[in-house]
Amino acid sequence: MGAAAHWNTLPEQLLDLAKQTGAEAAEVFQSSSSAHPVFFEANRLKQLESNNLEGTALRLWREGRPGIAVAHGPIAPQALVDKAIAISQLNEPEAIELNEGTAQRFPDMGQTVTVAQMIEWGNTAIALIRDQYPDVICEAELECDTEVTRFVNSRGLDYGYSDTTLSSYLGVEWVRGDDFLSVGDGQVKRNALSPEALAQQILKRLAWADRNVAPVVGRVPVLFTAKAADILWGTVQAALSGKRVLEGSSPWSDRLGEKVTSAALTLYQDPDTGPFSCPFDDEGTPTQKLTFIDQGVLRLFYTDRTVGKELGGGSTGNGFRPGLGSAPTPGLFNTLVAPGQLTFTELVQQLDDAIVVDQILGETAGISGDFSINIDLGYRVRRGEIQGRVKDTMVSGNVYTALMNLQAMGRDADWNGACFTPSVLLAALSVTGARS
Repeated sequence: MGAAAHWNTLPEQLLDLAKQTGAEAAEVFQSSSSAHPVFFEANRLKQLESNNLEGTALRLWREGRPGIAVAHGPIAPQALVDKAIAISQLNEPEAIELNEGTAQRFPDMGQTVTVAQMIEWGNTAIALIRDQYPDVICEAELECDTEVTRFVNSRGLDYGYSDTTLSSYLGVEWVRGDDFLSVGDGQVKRNALSPEALAQQILKRLAWADRNVAPVVGRVPVLFTAKAADILWGTVQAALSGKRVLEGSSPWSDRLGEKVTSAALTLYQDPDTGPFSCPFDDEGTPTQKLTFIDQGVLRLFYTDRTVGKELGGGSTGNGFRPGLGSAPTPGLFNTLVAPGQLTFTELVQQLDDAIVVDQILGETAGISGDFSINIDLGYRVRRGEIQGRVKDTMVSGNVYTALMNLQAMGRDADWNGACFTPSVLLAALSVTGARS
């Protein structure tokens, strides 16, 4: 079946073999990652790990029929080509959408840090928490992850780059008699983490949750912290997909140029910003800065080559693979929500009687926008001050309706996964819970 190929020359071998086997076109997507996670449990270092993964996806077309084959680790090139050819025979012919190009190595992004540095950061964050709350139990995970991506096709395109990201998560458990409190927060950055900033986020929440209070119920203002606001943006991201437009499942399919949210919302992507920046998509199309919603007005849907062609505007550089074994489909590499002018404290001071949502339980909203979530960690605001933690409380509503009534954004934007979002104040959602 052929000897195992060297990683660096594998794409060229696969393209040559695919051509010899009768394929009209082919592409190779390579991804390798090296991660070094550090785990803390019960306030102290518990475990170190080292993970290395390599994966190669070959997609080819013979007689116009697409076939995808994936392999991990040592690869026999001919076997992978034969598998892709066999799979292609099961599929219907399709238009071949490949970019033409040349060889280009994009600048590598991020810097690695040592395991010793991550251990120091973890110890620092935990020490800062327990200095003020000696009875809490902390757990933490810190990781340095380097991913190398290379994309090569039969039309001369050969792109590659490496991306190093640092991430940390800090969780705190506080048992007070029969009351159990769990608080967590994290960071994703390049080059360096800030254990002090992460610890301060946790300490602030522990202070807010120092006592339990009854929630306000009914239709009331709800302030989502930056950490919790992602429940809103998942629905928005789905509605902005060009694929959803073609399927007719996006409620915004025919609303380009119209107001779809409050003017307080501007949402965009930027390939040069943050730990989830990206120079090209999984079809070899350069990514670009794009504004999807501009002060409430819908400006653009994101597409890959196939969807962009059907919609008539071409690819926006957003063709990404959900997994190595999948063909590219419209996706986002990062999403940025423009922050507002007010600090989180200033937003709270505007509220007479309201709920702050900080951590949630349950399913997030889908494309319909309807949601009903239990508040895992939230607080009541009265007369501009946080009074304490609310328990056994639920918030429900519809994302699209809520965003039309969006009152303000905080200026406290931070990365929550691949979304850069500030805190979000919504005029009124339905809140249910025990009054006493």
